[in-house]
Amino acid sequence: MHGLSVSHLRKAFDSATSTFSLALVVATVVLACSPSANALPAFARKYGLRCSACHESWPMLNYFGQKFKDNGYQLMNDRDAPIWQNPGYWPVVFRITPIWHRVSVGKVQVDTYTGGALDGGQAIQRISSSGFDLSGLDFHTGGTLEKNISFYLLPSSDPTGAFHFEQVFVRFDNIGHSPWFNFKLGRFELDNLLSEKRILTLTGNGGIYQTYHFIPVGDGNIFGQIGDNQLGIEYLGHSVDDRTRISASLVSSSDGNVNLSTTANAYTAFIAGSQAFDLGRAGVQRIGFYAMAGEASTYYLTSGGGVPIPGSGIANKGFSREGFVGQFYFGPHVGLTVVTQHGSDNVWFGQGYGNAEATDGNGGTTCTSPIPNGCPPNNVPGTTLPAGSQAPSWNGVTFEGHYIYSPQLIFIGRYEAERMSQQANGDVCGGVACPSNLGNISTYTIGFRYNPFMTSRAGLAWHNEYNWLHQDGTGPSLNGLFTNINTSEILMGLDFDF
Repeated sequence: MHGLSVSHLRKAFDSATSTFSLALVVATVVLACSPSANALPAFARKYGLRCSACHESWPMLNYFGQKFKDNGYQLMNDRDAPIWQNPGYWPVVFRITPIWHRVSVGKVQVDTYTGGALDGGQAIQRISSSGFDLSGLDFHTGGTLEKNISFYLLPSSDPTGAFHFEQVFVRFDNIGHSPWFNFKLGRFELDNLLSEKRILTLTGNGGIYQTYHFIPVGDGNIFGQIGDNQLGIEYLGHSVDDRTRISASLVSSSDGNVNLSTTANAYTAFIAGSQAFDLGRAGVQRIGFYAMAGEASTYYLTSGGGVPIPGSGIANKGFSREGFVGQFYFGPHVGLTVVTQHGSDNVWFGQGYGNAEATDGNGGTTCTSPIPNGCPPNNVPGTTLPAGSQAPSWNGVTFEGHYIYSPQLIFIGRYEAERMSQQANGDVCGGVACPSNLGNISTYTIGFRYNPFMTSRAGLAWHNEYNWLHQDGTGPSLNGLFTNINTSEILMGLDFDF
């Protein structure tokens, strides 16, 4: 999960993700076990191709689609430059999803008792909510400004219509007529072979990859979010057939936040590489690696009695993430992607230092009150760590399988496990040793997407999904002991773009 506390889990109630009825969940399980893009229709319109030419299932790319993306959204022919297009051509796509979903969060501490377990006069019970909802709106536009100069712009809103720029970049392609030299500048997704921005699932916990976002309990490092779009510069090189790929990015240690509002004087590097090979009838397989290493602030200058000054971060400390990825196919219908990761944070992050924009304890989304009133700890000169503090580390794995019955119908199954290797201890657990499994996550997601049509003008997917997540020790206290959290979400939605 992005967060590891009850307050983060409560956000599932407000998430605009789609869900479906329990009957459809059962049907999904039966069907999935039986034998047998950010997608832009604008690109299909430009080149006169079917959407299935680039997508195993919209928005997930196939091998050809990945090659098209690596070439800067070009086919490397005389139709790439926009000057050769019909003057009426406009590479724009809107995407939104009307939904019904039901979210169930276990062990929430409430003031009024309605049948839950009691602890000190307060109740702990499960809360469920259901209803019709909307996702946010994505407004995609991308393509070429000139041959070998490509761009992407994605203004995106939350369900209330509050917009931000999710992705903005310009890329210079095939410098010196070589596919090995491509550079982009802006806000972009890191070069993840398992792309979170093209994920096929939409629930609050199933719509992200937990392996990319895991943060230990009490940890203040928000900067190592591999699944989030980042601000920086990227080099990408690949062979002509795209079998060999390498990339290197240098990004601000700000988790993609603009205006230098968080860490302003620290950077993070991300490198990735992969090699594909053909196994004949089994298909093209790919194996690769990735690594992230960087520094971020733990001390912010303050004013007004302790309010952190945006962009003033210093006292940088380090963090790292590294892992392997494999994309395996077993014939034309079955695919499996595996991602592993080892993560570690500096001991200061483990004690909650680093995030100057955490909730201030008064309902705010950023820290606007003095630190003693609830803002995160600040590593002011002379600060010492609590006895027993140590650098947290963990291991994670993601297994995502697909059964592609046809380009119109795909079944999805995912299992993720995040396991702590070393707890931060110190004050994180009240000065005593944290349980070795504190914060561990296990989550399962199943679903299917049916596309009644996919054309160069529009696309529609009937989306159905179920997610269940368990986390150790992050629930409210019951008789002095912290409890586990179980959440579930079922969803149904119509995911469409045009």
